Amino acid sequence: MFRHIVFRNFRDPVWSKVTTLGTTLFLIFLADAILSFWLPNYMQEVLGSAFLMGLFLSFSSVVGIAVDMFLPQIIKGITVHNLLTLGIVSGGLFALLLLYSTWIPAAFVFLIAMAVWGIYYEFFGFAEQQFVADATPLRMHSAVWAILGIFKNLAYFLGPLMAGYLVLGGERMPVVGAMIFSTCGFITLVASKGVHKRPVKIDTEEVSLRKEIGHWRTLFGRIWPVLTLSMLMGLVDATYWTTGTVLTAKLAQKNILGSLFLPAYMLPTLFVGIVIAKKKIYAGKKKMAELAFLASSIILLTLVFSNSVVVMVVIVFASSTFLSASYPLVDGVYSDIVARMGRERRHLIGLTRSSLSFAYIIGPALAGGLASLTGEINTFVIVGFVGAVVSAILLVTTPKKLKLPQEDIHKWD
Repeated sequence: MFRHIVFRNFRDPVWSKVTTLGTTLFLIFLADAILSFWLPNYMQEVLGSAFLMGLFLSFSSVVGIAVDMFLPQIIKGITVHNLLTLGIVSGGLFALLLLYSTWIPAAFVFLIAMAVWGIYYEFFGFAEQQFVADATPLRMHSAVWAILGIFKNLAYFLGPLMAGYLVLGGERMPVVGAMIFSTCGFITLVASKGVHKRPVKIDTEEVSLRKEIGHWRTLFGRIWPVLTLSMLMGLVDATYWTTGTVLTAKLAQKNILGSLFLPAYMLPTLFVGIVIAKKKIYAGKKKMAELAFLASSIILLTLVFSNSVVVMVVIVFASSTFLSASYPLVDGVYSDIVARMGRERRHLIGLTRSSLSFAYIIGPALAGGLASLTGEINTFVIVGFVGAVVSAILLVTTPKKLKLPQEDIHKWD
């Protein structure tokens, strides 16, 4: 089915761009997935504290929000190719810092590495939004996000498995392996430069935090429903990758199938995107995303009634299936709005990226606090309850069309 959707007409310039970008992102995020699996355990061992490890990881998202605020004001008119190049270069610096830390495991090295991590991840986020808004027709936004999601999610599905194998060769091998895949991603990007070729123009303007916050306030007043939904999805994802990893280990001790708790969350991301792409959804993406998230949250709530490890895994798989449908739909809505903003789109991209960074700052701490008070399973039940209530409210209050304040936007420059 994937081959039918993407490769049925490879000469189509749109799908040619999607597949070349998807291949580049797969290699880059495969490197990131390997490091994401290896780094928390390594830092906790060096720092001697899970709490400190969590604080250091959160620092990368704090830097990410700062990047979201200032990057839109520093660069204007930059191409997708250049954004990806900046991302790969800064990602290489991140890997080099981690490699250096294996010889000199100092806290300041980790801190610098986390800052670079927060920067390079935002470069890729800006590049993806710019690509979908610029290089794909409006009617294909959700389908393109779905296909790009398959490339990325496959990387994050395979990355931890590869990291587990690489670490057997020594503590430096995961970093070395990640650097090899990142280099392959850069080679792929260079080879596909002609596909994304556009005139390059980078302008610099006065950087003003007050001005950028003012832009964000104006945009938030119009697109708050989709921002709220994407932040909730980020909180759910952060809960799975923190409390969910602990719960997976505990369930595995009771039943070997418990080790599938976290994989059951990731598995739907590999095939739901294909379904979304095949449906070619053009209208009603906001309501569909909210309905899918509502269904996901309600299903997650049923964990409170289950004492069976197998049933828990099935519940997570079913909940994640609906959640996986929300992601490309929400990204499609963002791309629709970005396309309508013209040259000022960079401010919207910064706002949407910051909402995700905020979710990954508070998500781990919130999930950890709830888990210590109520237990891991009840943490997911509470997250499901909050998600169900908020998504139900969004279904009632979200306007049919998110209208942009075009007169205000035209005055921003």
